[in-house]
Amino acid sequence: MPPATLLSHADADAATAAVLLALAGPGAQPKDDQIAAVRAVASDGRRTLVVQATGWGKSLVYLATARAVRDAGAGPVLVVSPLLALMRDQVSAATKAGLVAVSLNSSNMEDWESVEAALLADEVDILFVSPERLANPRFGDRILDVLLDRLGALVVDEAHCISDWGFDFRPDYQRLARVMAARPGLPVLATTATANTRVTQDVAAQLGPDTIVLRGPLARASLTLAVVPGLGHLERYAWVADALRTLPGSGIVYALTVAEAERLAAFLGQELADEGHRVAAYTGQMETDARADVEEDLRANRLKAVVATSALGMGYDKPDLAFCIHVGSPSSPVAYYQQVGRAGRALPNAVAVLLPAETDARIWDYFATANTPQEPVVRRLLDALEAAGEPQSIPALEATTGIRRTRIEGLLKVLAVDGATERLGSAWAVTGKPWQFDAPKYAALTAARRAEADLMRHYAAVDGCLMGFLRQALDDVTLATDPAACGRCSYCTGELPESLPTAPSPESLERARTFCRGLDVVLEPRKMWPSGMPERRGRIAGVLLPAEGRALAFADDPGWSDLVEPLVADTETGPAADSEVPDAVIDGLVGVLGRWRSQWDERPVAVVPVPSRSRPVLVASIAARLSEVGRMPVADILESVGPRPASGVASGARAAAVAASIRVRPGAEVPSGPVLLIDDVTASGWTMTIAAAVLREAGAGEVFPLVLHKRPG
Repeated sequence: MPPATLLSHADADAATAAVLLALAGPGAQPKDDQIAAVRAVASDGRRTLVVQATGWGKSLVYLATARAVRDAGAGPVLVVSPLLALMRDQVSAATKAGLVAVSLNSSNMEDWESVEAALLADEVDILFVSPERLANPRFGDRILDVLLDRLGALVVDEAHCISDWGFDFRPDYQRLARVMAARPGLPVLATTATANTRVTQDVAAQLGPDTIVLRGPLARASLTLAVVPGLGHLERYAWVADALRTLPGSGIVYALTVAEAERLAAFLGQELADEGHRVAAYTGQMETDARADVEEDLRANRLKAVVATSALGMGYDKPDLAFCIHVGSPSSPVAYYQQVGRAGRALPNAVAVLLPAETDARIWDYFATANTPQEPVVRRLLDALEAAGEPQSIPALEATTGIRRTRIEGLLKVLAVDGATERLGSAWAVTGKPWQFDAPKYAALTAARRAEADLMRHYAAVDGCLMGFLRQALDDVTLATDPAACGRCSYCTGELPESLPTAPSPESLERARTFCRGLDVVLEPRKMWPSGMPERRGRIAGVLLPAEGRALAFADDPGWSDLVEPLVADTETGPAADSEVPDAVIDGLVGVLGRWRSQWDERPVAVVPVPSRSRPVLVASIAARLSEVGRMPVADILESVGPRPASGVASGARAAAVAASIRVRPGAEVPSGPVLLIDDVTASGWTMTIAAAVLREAGAGEVFPLVLHKRPG
C-alpha cells in the first residue's frame, strides 16, 4: 500500500519533529523545505529533489521520511549512498533517531547474511547500500527485486552522481534511472549539495516529469574563502606547515592524488610532531578499518589535520571542522564547493584556502579522460568478448585486446550499466544487447568538463568575489535577490585572514626540500608474467626476479621534479633533448644509494646501463658517474634489437615487445656478482624486470634497479 494513502501531513510533521528532537535536542526547529520535502515524499508519494548547501540538514529529510513511512506500516526505505565514510555517519545518525538501520557494503561482508535475513523478515527500517550493490547478482537475485516491490521510499543521496557528468565516478548510479522508470509509483527522494542548473534539470528529468525541486541558497556566512597563487611545489608544502601552526581547530588538507596525499601527510606529521600535532593521510587505497580510524580521530580532534584525496568528501560529518586547504585545484566548482562545504557547519568562522598548482590542468585531463569511452577501444573490447564465445577474465581481455587493465575495468562497468556486458563471477561476457556509441553525449560531457575546468582557472586567478564566483558557477537561485559580494574573501578584503601566513617561511621551505629529497621511491618487482608471453608464463622464478629497486623521483615529485623533469620530459615531437646528467642529480642518486645499501647482502660489482633509444647520453652518463663514485666498472653488456617497443599499451603487449628487444651482447662478459641496473624512466616496470631476468639467465648475480623517474602506470 503506497504511503500516500496512509499518512497525513500532520503525521509527516510529527515524524520530522521526533527525528529532529533525537538528533538536535529540544528547541530545534525544522526548516520549511525540510517539512515540505518529507510531506511530498512520505504523504504525497511524490518524487522530490532537494538541492541545499552542506550542513543544511538533508539527512533529516530522509530519516524523517523513513520514520513516517515505517510508523504507517509501509516497507523499509532504501538509501543509495556513494562513500563508506558517508554511510557510516548515516547509519549512526539513523540509529540515534531510533531507526533500525543497516548497511550492505564491501567493508561488512561477514554481516551480509544476517542483514539480508533481517530485511526479508521486515525487521529493518532503513537500508544503506552503495550503487555497486545494485549490480551484485546475489543482492539482485535474493533481495533487490523483493525489496523494491515493498519499499516505503527510495533515497538517492549525492544525487548529482546520477547526472551524466558523474557517470565515470560511479557508473552504477546510472542503474537507478532504470529502477525509477520501471516503478513509476515508487516515492523517491534525491538529495545533493552540489548541482548547478544543468545537473539539477538532468537529475529532475530522470526522477520523472512531476518532480518537485526544492533548492536553497548556497552562500555560507561562516566560510571565509581565500586563494594563495604563485607558490611552487615545495613552497606549498612549507606554506601548509606554517598555516597549521597558526590555524585554530582541526581540518582537512586536500590533495589531488594518492601519492601527493601520502607524501604531504608524512612531511606535515614530521614537521609538526614537536608541537604536539598529529597528521594522517586518507585515501581510497587504505583499508576500510584504517579509514574509519582516521575519520574518528579527526572527529574527536585527536588529529590537527587529515591530508585526503576526494575519498574523504561527500557527507563526512564534523560540524566543527575549522579549515579546508586545497593543495592543487579540483577540476570543477562543483567538486570544490562539495569539499570546502565540510568546513564551518557549526562554527561562526572557518577558512577554505586554495593553493593552485602548475600541474593542475594535466591532472584534470588525466582524470577527465581515464574512463570516457572511445568508440574504437570499446568496439575492440566487445569484439574480443564476442569472439571468445565464453566469459573472459580481465587479464585475458588485456592480453587479447592490448588495452590496459585499468582501462578495461572502467569500460566494462560503463558497458554493464548500458546492458551490453555482464559480470559472471570473476569473468565478463556480452549480453547480446547491441551497444551504440553516444557521440553527442560524450562530446557534450567533454565540453562541460572543459568549461568547468576553465571556471576553476578563473577562480584561482582571483578576479572577483570568491563566494560570489562559486554561487554564480553553481547557479545559486538567490543571486537575483542577493548579488552582493561576500565582503570576507581574500578578493573582497584584499588580504588573507589573520590566521594564515602570507608566504612560507624560509625555514619551513628548507625543511620541505630536505624532506622531499630524502624520500625513497621504492620499485616493487613484478611477480607474475602477463598473459600474451608464450615463452614466459605464470610466476616469475625467484632466481630471475630483480631486487626491490629505487627511483630518485616519482610523478610530480616536489623534491626533484624541477631537476629531473627537464631531463626525461616527452614533448609532442618526442623526447626532450638528450643530455648528460647534472651534478645535483648525481648527488641525489648517491644519496639514494647511501640509504639503500644497508639493505644489500652484497655490494654491486658493476654498473649495467639499460640500452636507451631515446636518451642514450643521459643513461650512459648516469652509469659512468655512479661507476666513478662507487669505484665499480661499467658493464655495457645489454643491447637493443628489433623495433622499438610501443608505449601506452597493455601490460602483456608491452612486456612481450620489451622481451623481444633486449638481449646480452654476443660474447659479452657478464659479471657473476650483484649489479646495479640503470635506466632513466620506468612506468610499467617491464623493462627493468625483463632486463634483470636476461642478466640473471646470463649468469649475473642479484640485480638492483635504479632509475631517475618513476611514472604512474
